[in-house]
Amino acid sequence: MFKFSQKLCVIISFIALSGCSSAYYSAMEKVGIHKRDIMVDRVVDAKESQEEAQEQFKSALEEMTALINFDGGDLEDQYNIIQEQYEDSKEAAEHVSSRIEKIEDVSEALFEEWQDEIEEISSSSLKRQSSTKLRETQRRYKSLMKSMYKAESKMAPVLSALKDNSLFLKHNLNAKAIGALQGEMVSIKRDVRALIKDMNLAIEQSQKFIDMLEK
Repeated sequence: MFKFSQKLCVIISFIALSGCSSAYYSAMEKVGIHKRDIMVDRVVDAKESQEEAQEQFKSALEEMTALINFDGGDLEDQYNIIQEQYEDSKEAAEHVSSRIEKIEDVSEALFEEWQDEIEEISSSSLKRQSSTKLRETQRRYKSLMKSMYKAESKMAPVLSALKDNSLFLKHNLNAKAIGALQGEMVSIKRDVRALIKDMNLAIEQSQKFIDMLEK
């Protein structure tokens, strides 16, 4: 027979899989996990996914650089490496986007609940303080999401270039192909640097937001 905690885990897992966010948050609330806690966890997850994506895109750039400096060997092996880097980068980008969406979902529920609860406060002084805290949190949240979406938008051109180069190399496994790809490296390096810069800013904003919520 399942213990209560095991049953609860099964129920919560089912609700999460069903995609019913409100039911999921209600179930979590019953075990003492509030929307604020979920928000923190999801921002942490998004921060980690961005850090992982950074490393992956750096790795892809390193492999592209190695390809341009290719000096003998099996080009098909090199193509396989570039293709794998593209697939890994695509997966990393999808993780980032998915985790941003999850933050948005819980933020909407959190801010709505917060506003409703403010209306229940009878003390005008406490109500004013809570309203001020809500507005400040929303302001910081908007800044966070702006930085995350800016970084997310920089992934698309890099992925597109990796895919183009992978397909081109697949169709032209010869030294001339390497020469043709050299011209693409300038823009790829520029795009990856811009992506890493914006991701660093988003990661910094994430940590500041986490620190604020945990105070």
